[in-house]
Amino acid sequence: MSEPVRTKIQLRFCDTDALGHINNTVFTQYSELGRMDLFAAAGAQVTSLILARIAVDFVRQVQLDDEVVVESRIAKIGKTSIVVAQELLADGEVAAKMECVVVYFDYDAQRPAPVPGTWREAFGFAEEV
Repeated sequence: MSEPVRTKIQLRFCDTDALGHINNTVFTQYSELGRMDLFAAAGAQVTSLILARIAVDFVRQVQLDDEVVVESRIAKIGKTSIVVAQELLADGEVAAKMECVVVYFDYDAQRPAPVPGTWREAFGFAEEV
């Protein structure tokens, strides 16, 4: 998957704060929606993933009437982790840059597990980094 997966976000009034713009804390929820669409586009079930890290760089404010899209792509796949790079666009302009690390997890053993080869192939990362 070389092209990012685009997820249109429906902004809600409850996403706004006292200043009338979209609250910064909601950006992580939009990131999650984008990640879920990214994995679904590759046919990957997300029942074995846990979020290990998320970083958000805020670039500009987002208003309730903005058209918002999250673009998501796989930046790197390690032995047990996947790095997802995302941009949140508001009216076509970058409003935030996000990076997430998710870990493929064995819930029975309660430890990280190797990312399946089928996932690597689906995302164009045939070789382990």
